[in-house]
Amino acid sequence: MSGQQSHNPPGRRAWLGLLVILGPVLLVSMDGSILFLAMPRVSQALTPTADQALWILDIYGFAVGSLLIAFGSIGDRYGRLRLLMIGATVFGIGSAAAALAPTPEFLIAARALMGVAGSTLLPSALAVLSELFGDPRRRAQAIGIFAAAFAAGFAIGPIVGGLLLERFWWGSVFLVNLPVIALFLIFAPVLLGEVRATRPGRVDAFSVVTSAVGLLLAIYGLKHAAAEGLSAVPVLAVLAGAALLTWFALRQRRLEYPLMDFSLFRDRVFTVAIITGLLPLAAWSAAAYLAGIYLQSVLELSVLHAAFLALPGAVVLTATCIVTPYVVDRIGKRTALIVCHFSIATGLLLLLPTLTTGGVGWYVASTVVAGVGYGISFAVVADTAVGAVPAERAGSAGAIAETSNEIGNALGIALLGSLAALIFRLQGPDLAPTLDETLQLPNLASPIIEDAKSAFVTGLHAAAVVASLLHVALGVLALRWLPRSETPQDTAEAPAEDRADRAESIA
Repeated sequence: MSGQQSHNPPGRRAWLGLLVILGPVLLVSMDGSILFLAMPRVSQALTPTADQALWILDIYGFAVGSLLIAFGSIGDRYGRLRLLMIGATVFGIGSAAAALAPTPEFLIAARALMGVAGSTLLPSALAVLSELFGDPRRRAQAIGIFAAAFAAGFAIGPIVGGLLLERFWWGSVFLVNLPVIALFLIFAPVLLGEVRATRPGRVDAFSVVTSAVGLLLAIYGLKHAAAEGLSAVPVLAVLAGAALLTWFALRQRRLEYPLMDFSLFRDRVFTVAIITGLLPLAAWSAAAYLAGIYLQSVLELSVLHAAFLALPGAVVLTATCIVTPYVVDRIGKRTALIVCHFSIATGLLLLLPTLTTGGVGWYVASTVVAGVGYGISFAVVADTAVGAVPAERAGSAGAIAETSNEIGNALGIALLGSLAALIFRLQGPDLAPTLDETLQLPNLASPIIEDAKSAFVTGLHAAAVVASLLHVALGVLALRWLPRSETPQDTAEAPAEDRADRAESIA
């Protein structure tokens, strides 16, 4: 990494630089969830089909996750600050295009462009941040603030969306990005320095293409089958996607500098950490999306009311993310990860008493209890993954950890959302493929409305049960696989210099 690193305390410029970096970081994570409360409004304005609605939500996360590692390597070669500036500009263009989208297809394309730009921002922002803070202790503090901001973005996205929708049209949830991007483009060249790393090898373009296309084909097939039923097209799409992903995995084993180092998964602790990066975000994103529809379309609450109901869970999630490193110092990561999975499983099951006639209290309780687990997962996954591998492989481990977060966010909506859509299609009144489309039909009788709402709630319950069972299974796996000999001193009380240097190697 270029630039001379001093162990002197950072000055005002470094802290101002951190503040500037946090802007795009917050936007990238927030845009993964900001549509959860806005989708009923988007559905009314653009009338997307069931699978188009799911693509609007999760194409962003797939674009970010599938390109995160590749753009990390590109930034090493051509300069992190340069990539940050280009990525922020494209993110702003994509945000403006999404806000003004006239059709569902246009909005999907704009969200994909935002995702591509977002994948350039995260690894480069962390690398530039590490360059700003030469002192390892201050650098560790700054990286902790970075992680908390990233987690907070996911948590507050639906709330920000709800507040905007109370006064403005649905496109405002994207236009809010533009002032932040403008401030970043003005101050970043002044406060941030260029960073390059001398990492060997080059980006394997074929690996980037096969992983992204394979993932998209597989998810398209699953979502299309859930929304429209089984046919040749979704089956072929799933098979083609699975074949490409298998080819991608086999190719990585032959490359000298693979895009994703699958050999790291031989370590059980690393494997548990990466699944912990993926599964909680999958559960959180699906629950937040489906609950947003439940509150607005089933219980008929205003978007502002729904946003305020999401606030307690968001506060607990963010606070847990901040305090978890200090708690882990005392109880160790093994205990923290076990608590993480069982608290999420319990929180998800608290959605089961929700009914078409009420359930606000159960929803809030669910977000608060599960929020503890989500906060723990956000705080410890990267450090656990990196700590499980040799120092020279920390970069690969950290990149996979970040990718698991983004893919998890998209997979939750794609798979669990598709499960809910399938149940609605099978148990609903069969007038339209989604609840919002059904409720928009003219002259609906009260029994039909109740039937549609009941079918949606059944789908919500099914998604919650499946996600809860997966977390119970992962909690049991953590009990069996994570070493009992692990002590807090071994895992959490490493010198700040070591923790900061590992975090820097992720960048």
